[in-house]
Amino acid sequence: MELVRVVAPLERLADVERLSHVVTILYQCANADTVVALSSRRELDECGVWLEVDDEYLAQLAARDIKTLSTIVPLRHAVISSSTARAHADVVRALLTNDEVNFSNDVATIRGAYNRPAPPQPVTVWWFDGTLHDGDVELTVTRVERTDVGELTYFS
Repeated sequence: MELVRVVAPLERLADVERLSHVVTILYQCANADTVVALSSRRELDECGVWLEVDDEYLAQLAARDIKTLSTIVPLRHAVISSSTARAHADVVRALLTNDEVNFSNDVATIRGAYNRPAPPQPVTVWWFDGTLHDGDVELTVTRVERTDVGELTYFS
């Protein structure tokens, strides 16, 4: 499996969209809100979103955005990046179901919450600490390119 993180400005989004037809992208907007930017595209192939979670943008909000985005574009991957990315990714995973969420870890305590409906297709939630992780699967950086579109980081 190969995933490509694309950090590109909003002005290059049409190029990012074309790139999604060639590789599975993990998009992060360099100069605007990533979720809003990605939701404006209609011709994306299966793709992902790269979200930086912190005290201002909580994992709970990221889960809501991922769920909403998954109904607009063919979202199959979400990467959570943070100093405590693994714990934040666990929160996001818990909130991407139709079930009542009762969950507690080092970054959140959630009781009796719902984030319905679940995404129409499963979304793999990765966490990033220099390597992409999803359960037992780890993808490492194989190369980085600076292109006219933006910076591309390849993981496999």
